[in-house]
Amino acid sequence: MRQDLVLADGEEIRWEGRPAPRCYTFRHWRHSIFGIIFLSICSYWQILGFELSKEYDSIWLAWLPAPFVLLGFCLAIGHLLQARLEWNHVYYAITDRRLLVKCGLLKRRIDSLQLSEITYFSLLHQGEQLGTLRVHKGKEKSLTLHCLEYPRHATDLLEQAMGDKACVKVAT
Repeated sequence: MRQDLVLADGEEIRWEGRPAPRCYTFRHWRHSIFGIIFLSICSYWQILGFELSKEYDSIWLAWLPAPFVLLGFCLAIGHLLQARLEWNHVYYAITDRRLLVKCGLLKRRIDSLQLSEITYFSLLHQGEQLGTLRVHKGKEKSLTLHCLEYPRHATDLLEQAMGDKACVKVAT
């Protein structure tokens, strides 16, 4: 992961991390609950469609609910599989000059933010030593570091970089 980052001359990595795998995978668990309910309804509709197609000898009644069943499957399970596969390619780093976020499943990208441009950050605790860090550059840009283990290591470096203008919001 580290070798893919392009660092400037003399730039040093001061902190690096990856998200906790289970936390990263299940961070949108509410979508799965909705997806399971939607999939259940659409599956019942699919069964009714097969019965009605036999009764009325019309094949389109059997295939009409199929796209909705696929959508329900994607909502229930698909995003979990996508997040787990993406986890292998997620990497966070704080250098002496920038904050770097590498992510993406098919199209990998590296987002960066100069430490001098950070206006504030917020930390959302998700467990005793687990949290999601959102770093902001005014209102125009923000980077999110999902599911960090021991997030205080990263926030301490950000507070140092921000110096007197440090503005921190901690949510539980």
